[in-house]
Amino acid sequence: MSVGGDTVERANYARLVVRYWGTSLTNYRNPLYNFRMSALCTVPLALVLTTLGSTQQTVSFSTEDGGRVCADLYGQGTRAVVLAHGGRFNKESWREQARALASKGFRILAIDFRGFGCSTGPGQADFDNAPFENDVLAAVRYLKAHGAKTVSVVGGSFGGGAAGDASIKSAPGEIDRIVFLGAAPNLPAEKLKSRCLFIVARDDSNGSGLRLPGIRAQYDKAPQPKELIVLDGSAHAQFLFQTDQSTRVMQEILRFLSMP
Repeated sequence: MSVGGDTVERANYARLVVRYWGTSLTNYRNPLYNFRMSALCTVPLALVLTTLGSTQQTVSFSTEDGGRVCADLYGQGTRAVVLAHGGRFNKESWREQARALASKGFRILAIDFRGFGCSTGPGQADFDNAPFENDVLAAVRYLKAHGAKTVSVVGGSFGGGAAGDASIKSAPGEIDRIVFLGAAPNLPAEKLKSRCLFIVARDDSNGSGLRLPGIRAQYDKAPQPKELIVLDGSAHAQFLFQTDQSTRVMQEILRFLSMP
């Protein structure tokens, strides 16, 4: 019986397959079994790697103004994305989108803003004036400190506004690109330092009326490169993922984040 490195490696691999598939090792020395296993072994390995790559971890880190951000981390890789929720959501609301992006090779950090979940920080009691952009910047810098070469942000509603303000206050190149879902920066859009994709439903509205005119005005001021996608319907920000537009929204986000 050979005890060479190739045989040992295949035996170890078969044990890995058994762990996830429950197959008996008694057939391992059977030539016919080995032939069949050679055709099958790539499937369980892919499943194992996918499972490991999408494992969720909970982390926390400090902001520059003394706050603390709690976040969920998914996936591996040097391309990273911060997911910034809207006012009716939290970091857990991104779970499906986070796993989808992680499966495409992105490292994902879904944050809770100060005043949500276990995140805290100055100004959290004053929602309209809280410096939420500091939470986004802290998330971006956490990812850069942990090996990310590029960091982008996807923000819904006020989370999109915070992402835009973070880009304006960031160092050049610090935030690679931003996806605004039903949102725009609160600060002057001409000062954005990131490539931008704006996605908004045509009839999305609040108590002040339709959101599209204000978003389009900020889009017009934003520097190139930029894109604006106007969808049918009235769903706001992350609520788009609860409509029949969900698949298209994810495709557009992935396309934009993957562009060279």
